[in-house]
Amino acid sequence: MPMTPTAHFEAASTLAVVVSSNEPLLFLSDDQTVIAASASFCRAFGIDPATVCGKSLGDLGNGEWAMPKLASLLSATASGSANIEAYEIDLKRPDQKTRQLVVNAQRLDDGDVDRIRLLVAITDVTEMRAEARLKEDLVRDKAMLLQEVQHRVANSLQIIASVLMQSARRVQSDEARGHIQNAHHRVMSIATLQRQLSATDGGNVELRPYLTQLSQSLGASMIADPDRLSIQVTVDKSVVGADVSISLGLIVTELVINALKHAFPDERTGLIEIAYHSTGDAWTLSISDNGVGMSVGDEAPKGGLGTGIVEALVKKLQGEIHLTDAGPGTIVTISHRDSADSQTDLSTAA
Repeated sequence: MPMTPTAHFEAASTLAVVVSSNEPLLFLSDDQTVIAASASFCRAFGIDPATVCGKSLGDLGNGEWAMPKLASLLSATASGSANIEAYEIDLKRPDQKTRQLVVNAQRLDDGDVDRIRLLVAITDVTEMRAEARLKEDLVRDKAMLLQEVQHRVANSLQIIASVLMQSARRVQSDEARGHIQNAHHRVMSIATLQRQLSATDGGNVELRPYLTQLSQSLGASMIADPDRLSIQVTVDKSVVGADVSISLGLIVTELVINALKHAFPDERTGLIEIAYHSTGDAWTLSISDNGVGMSVGDEAPKGGLGTGIVEALVKKLQGEIHLTDAGPGTIVTISHRDSADSQTDLSTAA
């Protein structure tokens, strides 16, 4: 067992704990002479156990432990004026890779001023730091790649939107022109979603500014007279993941476009309101208008592409969709129930 000749002055239990520790430990006197060292310390740093005890810390190995800053901190710890907590050092040895270590030291004081002892724990974090740097590099590279992709997507969407507008000007059929303009609105809305999401951080999106900017984009592209029609946003402080925000944004886009197309004929004035609130896992999104209301019977519009898009997105979000006659106007409500409530309902039904 690697101990000094003065080991008989030390408690046998203390020495046994140090020597048998799975963690690299050093047991030092106040002048930084090694009293005992754990076998794990000797293995970790390639030091012969027979050469450890009785040596000064700075003489261990080939002298690589002779670090003035570490020695100063240990002296301050021995005097009681400081503690070493997670102090990082670089262990440099000839012809070997530099190792990054974290040192913790504490003074063991049994009341005898002539028997001040230091217990020093050493953790090798070289691989941990290397893995952290690798992850940081990967995240940085991914962010740069994503930024480039987003830039190209934005350019592509702008080109598509321009081509659609040029096509709309050339066609003679009002019906064909209407379809092309609808496609243009969808492309511009998707471009707005993409631009907003590219500015988010950490994969989370604040819905209030997100839906506000989306409504402004829709209004700018589809409302010729803001004094006649307007869009109002009432959203709480909810934050959702990017994938959820995309689905919500597309749902809002389709329903607002539908309201602008059908709810206010004959230059009718009106308001469209986008509202969202959540409690726990439960949330509700509603798009309401004070327009002419829902048509019934033969006059009811057939479900088109927009209806199919909304239904598919609501299903993806595991939500439910309801249409209500607001008298005047229409309210479309999409809701998602709290998972705990759903499980309660299932257990009650069973």
